[in-house]
Amino acid sequence: MTGSIVVGVDGSEEAETAARWAADEAVLRGAGVHLLHARQPWPDSVSPVAARESEEPWAEELLTRTAAGLRERHPGLSVTARVAADGPVQALVAAAETGDLLVLGSRALGGVAGYLVGSVGLAVAGAVERPVVLVRADGGARPENSVLVGIDARQPADAVLAFSFEEAARRHAEVRVVYAQQLPPYAWGPAMVPDVRFTVRPEIEHALKDMLEPWRAEYPAVTTTASVVVGSAGLELVRAASGTGLVVVGRRTRRSAMGTHIGSVAHAVLHHSRAPVALVPHD
Repeated sequence: MTGSIVVGVDGSEEAETAARWAADEAVLRGAGVHLLHARQPWPDSVSPVAARESEEPWAEELLTRTAAGLRERHPGLSVTARVAADGPVQALVAAAETGDLLVLGSRALGGVAGYLVGSVGLAVAGAVERPVVLVRADGGARPENSVLVGIDARQPADAVLAFSFEEAARRHAEVRVVYAQQLPPYAWGPAMVPDVRFTVRPEIEHALKDMLEPWRAEYPAVTTTASVVVGSAGLELVRAASGTGLVVVGRRTRRSAMGTHIGSVAHAVLHHSRAPVALVPHD
């Protein structure tokens, strides 16, 4: 057994589904699962001792119950658990760096729950240097038919493609690559649209073929399809995500505290995809 998958657990339905997804993934990887509950900060008016005494028994019971459920689901699975004294962002980021993958629960369509309340989950997903998978309460029972990966021509794709092909190989699934090209607004005049599309598409298709060639050679058993679309990458990925088992998008690694850590494409997919979404950091 190698590696571990870290899961944020907070008692929500989304977190429970994320834990089950992580357990299934751990079996495929031959890894273990580490459950983490991080305490939310309490108001200054609340005594730290009183807060700890009221939360710790509940948190310990939650972790014990969740771990037992995962072991029942997968007998022999290694499951460890811990209550972290730090705040959620700090604790989850630190724990993620000790594992191979971080899994969090997510509520889509603009709402977020549990560790995704406000900016917490997005801050965590934007800060860790490991892949992060976000799972909806109704998206954990993934079909094994395909892994959908969105490619951005302006960014390196090796880390994203490596993760996607490895995931597909584990579950004997297909890789579907979507390469979206958003044209400048002035190119969308009625008389120009057909000409622009026919001019741009062959060049992009050739570049995409070259990009995928080494991965197809390394994973000959993985069926790969690729499509070029003209339009919004986020919108096209959400459309293509229907019925897929996992959506994979890249996220540029930023070591500065300033600036956006998750791009607009990832935001769109996170908020609207019913399938689990993997954010893969890259330089």
